[in-house]
Amino acid sequence: MKGSKHIIVNLNISPEEYTYWYMGSARTVLATSIDGRSVRFPANILQPFITHQGIQGMFCIFFKADGKFDRIERL
Repeated sequence: MKGSKHIIVNLNISPEEYTYWYMGSARTVLATSIDGRSVRFPANILQPFITHQGIQGMFCIFFKADGKFDRIERL
């Protein structure tokens, strides 16, 4: 998508860890992008990607022009 802002993160989250973020008091995930930037995002955006093994893989998080979350895609 031309002109969109995005960040790529590689995630390896256990099912227990995801449950803690999604159901617990901490509802945001803090991750480091592949280029070293820190990014914090709501844990619930990962819900479509949860499996019995948790969440593993590389993801691209897209942001709108105002910096708010737009969408996430597995790469």
